[in-house]
Amino acid sequence: MPKLMHARGKNSCVFCGYFCQYGQRINVVSRYVIAIAKKWSVAITRTVGLLHFVGNDKFVIGHDRNRYWRLLPILCLCLWLIGCSSQNSTVQPTPTPTRTNTETSLTLFDGVLEGVDEVGRRIWTVSAKRGRYNQEREIGILDNPFGELYQDGKVVYQVTAEKADIEQKGKQLFLRGKIVATDPRNGTVLRGNELEWRPQEDLLLMRNQLNGTHRQMRATAQEARVRTRKEEVDFSGGVVATSVDPSLQIRTEQLKWLIKQEKLIGDRPMQFDRYENNRITDRGRGDRADVNLNTKIVNISKNAQIELANPAMQIVSDSMSWNLQTETVNTNAPVNAWYRTENVRAKADRGLFRIPQRTVVMTGNASAVGAKGQTLRSQEFTWFLDTQIVQARGNVDYRQLEPPMTFKGDTAKGNLQTQNIVVQGGGSNGRVVTDIIPNFPGN
Repeated sequence: MPKLMHARGKNSCVFCGYFCQYGQRINVVSRYVIAIAKKWSVAITRTVGLLHFVGNDKFVIGHDRNRYWRLLPILCLCLWLIGCSSQNSTVQPTPTPTRTNTETSLTLFDGVLEGVDEVGRRIWTVSAKRGRYNQEREIGILDNPFGELYQDGKVVYQVTAEKADIEQKGKQLFLRGKIVATDPRNGTVLRGNELEWRPQEDLLLMRNQLNGTHRQMRATAQEARVRTRKEEVDFSGGVVATSVDPSLQIRTEQLKWLIKQEKLIGDRPMQFDRYENNRITDRGRGDRADVNLNTKIVNISKNAQIELANPAMQIVSDSMSWNLQTETVNTNAPVNAWYRTENVRAKADRGLFRIPQRTVVMTGNASAVGAKGQTLRSQEFTWFLDTQIVQARGNVDYRQLEPPMTFKGDTAKGNLQTQNIVVQGGGSNGRVVTDIIPNFPGN
C-alpha cells in the first residue's frame, strides 16, 4: 500500500518545514522581510558608525572592532530567514506497521486454485486462464473459471462463472457472475448470479435471479440452499416450481425439494395450477402440502381447496389427496363440495371424487341440498353428476318444500334436481314412512 510522505522544498512552510496550505503565502512574505532586513542592516550599521561610505554605493566596515557585536543579531536573523526559504531537505516517513501474512490452505498453480480442509481433503478446485490473488486481504479472483465442489472426497457440483472470489482461509468459495452449477449425480442444474459454498456446513447457496432445472421439474426463486449429502434443495422467496409430467405449477414462499425421494414439501400457503395443452384446467391451494413427483399425488392439508374446471366443482377440506395420474380427489376429513353447474351442495365426513367418471361418493353423515331447497340425508350416497342421479343408503331422509313432504327409508334413488326420488324400506316391517304436509295458507 503506498505510504504518504511529507517533504520540504521550494514552497515548504517556514514554520513547520513541510508543504501546507499556508506555505506559499508565508514564503512570499518572508522574501519581503529579507529584503527589508538587508536595507535595515545597512541603515543601522551606518547609524552606529560600523560602516563608512566610500562612494559609488559602496561601504566598508569600520575599524571599531569593539562594536561588532551590535551587528550579530541582525545577521543571524537574516541567515535564519534565508535558510527557511531556500532549505530543501527530505523528512523520512514514519514507519507504518505491516500486516503479517496469515497462513492459508489455498494454492495457485498453473491457473488452478485448490481449497483443502483440515485433514487435507479437497473441498474445491477452480481452474482459469487468468488468476489474481491478494496476499494481504486473502482474496483470490479468477476470470471465467471452471470448478468442482467436493464433499467427503467426491464431486457434488460442477460450476462455471464469470468471476470467482475466494475468502476465509480457503474454507468458503464465492462465485459472482452468470453461474451454472450442475450436480453430476442427479442432473440438477442451478443458475444464478451468486454462489456461496460452505463445505464445513454442507451448504451450497445460490442467489440472485435463481432458476433450477431437472428432468422432473423446473423452478425459480430468490435463493436456493442445497444440502449436498442429502441431495435436498430449499427454495425461498417467490418460489415458482413446475413439474414436467404431469404439468403442475406450484407457487409459494418456501419449498423443500427432496431430490432422491422425488418429493416437494411446503409448510407455507401454496397455490397449484394444473395445465393441459398449456391451459389451466384445475386449481388448488392449502397452508401445507407435499407433492410426490413419482406417484403424481398431491397431499394438501389445512384450509385445502380444489377448483375443478370439468366438472365445475369446488372441494373444501382440511385434508385431501389429489392424484393427478388417476384424476381423483380423496378426503380424510370432513368435506364440503359445491357443484356450480346445478347449484347443488353436499357435505360428509369423507369424500371421494372421480373426475373422469364425474361421480362423487360421500360417506358418513352425508347430505345434499338442491337448488330448490330439497335435502337428502343418509349414511352414504353416490352422486352421478352428468345425470344428477343420487343413490343413497342407510337412514335415508328426503325432504322437499314444493309440494312439502318427507320420505324416510333404508335406500333412495332418484334425481335430486327434478325431485323425482324413490325411497324404499324403513321401519320394523320394511315399509317406507311418508309424511305429506298439506299446503294450507300460512303453512
